[in-house]
Amino acid sequence: MQQTYNSKMPLATLISTFLIGIAMWGPIYCIPPMESILKEALSLSHGQVGLMFSAPALMVVAMSIPAGIVADKIGVRRAVGIGLVVMVAGAVTRGMVNSYAGLLSSMFIFGGGFAWTFTNLPKIVSTFAGRAKAVVTMGLVNSGMPVGTALGMALTIPVILPITRSYQGAFLVWSIPTVIVAILWWVIVREPQPNKRLGGFPKPAKTQASFRTVIRNKNVILISALMFLHQFFIWSWTGWAPTLLMLKGASPGLAGLIASMTIWVIIPTFLLMPGLSYKLGLRKPFLWIPSVVLAFIAWLATQASVLVSWFIMALAGVAAATRFTTLFTLPIEIMPGEDVGTASGVMLSLGYTGAVVGPLVGGGILDASQSLDKMLLVLVFASVAAALVGLRIPETGTKPMHGLVTRV
Repeated sequence: MQQTYNSKMPLATLISTFLIGIAMWGPIYCIPPMESILKEALSLSHGQVGLMFSAPALMVVAMSIPAGIVADKIGVRRAVGIGLVVMVAGAVTRGMVNSYAGLLSSMFIFGGGFAWTFTNLPKIVSTFAGRAKAVVTMGLVNSGMPVGTALGMALTIPVILPITRSYQGAFLVWSIPTVIVAILWWVIVREPQPNKRLGGFPKPAKTQASFRTVIRNKNVILISALMFLHQFFIWSWTGWAPTLLMLKGASPGLAGLIASMTIWVIIPTFLLMPGLSYKLGLRKPFLWIPSVVLAFIAWLATQASVLVSWFIMALAGVAAATRFTTLFTLPIEIMPGEDVGTASGVMLSLGYTGAVVGPLVGGGILDASQSLDKMLLVLVFASVAAALVGLRIPETGTKPMHGLVTRV
């Protein structure tokens, strides 16, 4: 007998999933503000700090597919719960080690749990809320991620570090959200119960095209390339923004606060821009125009003062969030429903390769030149390339959104 899960996500589950976003991203983005402290305390290169920062992105590339397969077999509650426990192990261990090898190892452990959890966020929404509520619910869930990112960048230096007086103490403080969320998830979240009134849980649609067919699709390659360029930019920008601002003369605390502006503006952008795109019936302008804006911003950042950087960081956040939220919907609109999952997986895997490469390239350039100007020029070229790719992606805004009416 088929079963259907309830079509409304329980409030406790929604709140827990929102808090997962904070617990995932806060412990990562407390690293950039402490970059100079870690570098001096452990005699690290900028590239070594960049590798530690990008470790969770590397684990997303490596583990997204098995994480989804396991969740399908054991249920999303247990799969996400396992991911949260692994995150706790990595986060707590990070605050108890005093060597680079220990920090890097703990970041890879944390990254494994991060990847396991992050990959299954859409499955949480689809399982607990269903397709009818998925768009609204996912917007609420996603808003926890920029909150965690901004808090990590804004609070670590001026608030947390003066209390703990060490980077180990700061890391331990940032392990607290992961512990709380893991406990909440296991205690209050339950697998959804069958809804007998609704009558039956439709079986997943069978894949009708092979993986080889999907990766040969020109449009899948284009959106994957754009996602790579997007992640290359945003992880480089947010990862090295505090260092850039300190090179301009800002104090570490002020640098972290200004850099967090990129993240804070993402929250309203996530809520407003999809609605505007839908009203206009257009997608391409929301891909190539932000790319042009980001190219200009990266160039301007080489010349801008600390005061002007407040505006630059905020505008970068609006442009990057607009491009990301538009790009993330494209697999649904350009592919048949049975191929959306595969296309999204290809885009995500290739995209987060850019998240790994970007900070490493920035660290290498900074080590070689003691300046981030050349890295900013790399971001200019990456953004110009993104604009060109965006112009080649077909307009999907006026086409039937067939991906939204297929079976789940």
